[in-house]
Amino acid sequence: MLALPALAQETKIKFQLDWRFEGPAALFLVAKSKGYFAQEKLDVTIDAGNGSANAVNRVASGTYDMGFADLAALMEFTANNPTAPGKPVGVMMVYNDTPAAILALKKSGIRSPADLKGKKLGAPVFDAGRRAWPILAKANGLDPAGSPWTSMEPALRETMLVKGDVDAIAGFSFTSLLNLNARGVKDADVVILPYPNYGVRLYGNAIIASDSLIKQKPEAVKGFLRAFAKATRDVIANPEAAIKVLKERDGLIDEKLELRRLKLAIASAIATPSAKAEGFGQVSAPRLSLMASQVSDAYATKTRVDPKAIWVSTLLPSAAELNVFPK
Repeated sequence: MLALPALAQETKIKFQLDWRFEGPAALFLVAKSKGYFAQEKLDVTIDAGNGSANAVNRVASGTYDMGFADLAALMEFTANNPTAPGKPVGVMMVYNDTPAAILALKKSGIRSPADLKGKKLGAPVFDAGRRAWPILAKANGLDPAGSPWTSMEPALRETMLVKGDVDAIAGFSFTSLLNLNARGVKDADVVILPYPNYGVRLYGNAIIASDSLIKQKPEAVKGFLRAFAKATRDVIANPEAAIKVLKERDGLIDEKLELRRLKLAIASAIATPSAKAEGFGQVSAPRLSLMASQVSDAYATKTRVDPKAIWVSTLLPSAAELNVFPK
């Protein structure tokens, strides 16, 4: 009897999330649990992460094949490691608008970026909003150096705001708001200044892939993105079912909380007007170029970010398959 052709074998893909198993991770877990990856002959392992910079590093080092990371972190890595062989690239945009925001308590009197002048700001050193602060400051006529930053571990960020150790914090809106809720602060007592609302048109998280995977197995990357687009359509249509899948993966999650987080992520970062205008998964060349220039300045990268070096658009599914937003 003849052996089956090698094509029938599954391709193993190790996937690195940007963060813990929280609401948005359901997008990837649903693709696995519904068998969408398997239909594409992919055996995908999904691991929790601890920040976009680490996700980029792990894909760059070959420890992981693909990952989910803030595009600015990918730009920074690429521009700071010009001679590194086989750098990862973005292959599908997921958070068309960065979820980065400044959050303050209403009682602080902060209502707009102008009110942040001279205020004490807090965030972990690697936080995307903190790194992009010079871009927000410039867009709103503020001196980036005019507001001192306090660093802390992620777990202490919202606690320090509640205690009054800092006047405002930077963080992903859907993460920090819910963390404040968990510390007894009501939505009505929080002021959120989302970066996209104040002149900062940065892209957020994208799916990234290793150079070697793209070169050796482009069909596997295409299959992954097809499966992910299918799952995204399902998750947007039925976030409640998606959270059940998340609960199967991590039994310790608070389903109600993570459902709210997922819905906030969809509304503020995924199914946004700009995502609908550009098309799910895609980027606009002028906007990508502007972001590359802004990140080069704000992150003081060793070389200027070349937008062509960090994005590959040829592996995306068809327009029909990318049609994930409900009519």
